[in-house]
Amino acid sequence: MLINCQGKLIDLATPKVMGILNVTPNSFYDGGKYKNESEIVKQVETMLVDGADFIDVGAYSSKPNAEFVSEEEEIARLIPVLKLVLKEFPTTLLSIDTFRSEVAKAAVKSGASIINDISAGSLDDKMMKTIGKLQVPYIMMHMKGTPQTMTQLTQYDDIVKDMLFYFSEKVALARSFGINDLIIDPGFGFAKTVEQNFEIMQKLELFKVLELPILAGVSRKSMIYKPLDLTPEKALNGTTALNMIALTKGASILRVHDVKEAVECVKLFSLMSL
Repeated sequence: MLINCQGKLIDLATPKVMGILNVTPNSFYDGGKYKNESEIVKQVETMLVDGADFIDVGAYSSKPNAEFVSEEEEIARLIPVLKLVLKEFPTTLLSIDTFRSEVAKAAVKSGASIINDISAGSLDDKMMKTIGKLQVPYIMMHMKGTPQTMTQLTQYDDIVKDMLFYFSEKVALARSFGINDLIIDPGFGFAKTVEQNFEIMQKLELFKVLELPILAGVSRKSMIYKPLDLTPEKALNGTTALNMIALTKGASILRVHDVKEAVECVKLFSLMSL
C-alpha cells in the first residue's frame, strides 16, 4: 500500500512509526512540555534520530472534555512550528492533527504532507472537499460527537460492525471528492469504554476488509493506564505490548509518544514476517 507524500511514495507494506508532537498547553500526556523553539527542535530531532517516519503535529487537544480553541488560535500555534521544523529538518514528513479545513489548507501551504482528522469530516463539512483539492493523504478516525461530548456517546449495537459501516460511508464520501490516499484510524479512546477499546483491538484484523492502511494510536491512553492502575507517565510498557498486538493484527502505522520503543516493535515484528 503506497501513499504519496509530496511526490514521495511511502510503502506501508512495512509498518511505519508516527511520532507525536503536541504544541498545546493541555494534552493529556505531554501538554505544555514543548514551550519554546529549542525544546521543539530537540524533541523532533530525537524522534527522527529514533526512526520516526512521520511527525504528527497537533495544536488542539482532543482529550476528553478538552477546552475549545478557536481556528485562529490553532493556526497561530501551528504554522510557526511547521516552519521551524521544516527549516531545521527539511525532509520531514509532517502530519497535521486537525479537524478544520482552513487549518488543513494553511498547514499544507506551509509544507505539511498529511492531514489527520479525528472526525473524518464530521466536524467540518468542507474538510473532504479541501483534502480532495490539496491531494494529500487523509487519515480518517472513528469518533462520535466532539472531544467535549464523546465520553457520553459510547452506546453501540455492535461496535465493530457499526464502525465498519461508518468507515464504508466515509470512504465512499472521500472517494467522491477525489481523495486518493486514505488511512483509517479506529480511534482508540474516542467515544469508547475501556472494554470496547479492547474488543476493537481483539478484532482489529476485521478492518482489513476495507483494504486501506490502518493506523493504531494507543500510546499511553487510559485503556492502558486505568486497568493497570497507573498514570500516563508509567504506561510505556503497556503501550509497547499493545503496539505489538496491533502490528500482528494488521496495523500499518503506530502513532506514538515514544518513537524508539515503537521502532523496536516494528523491527521485531518484521523478523516474524521473513
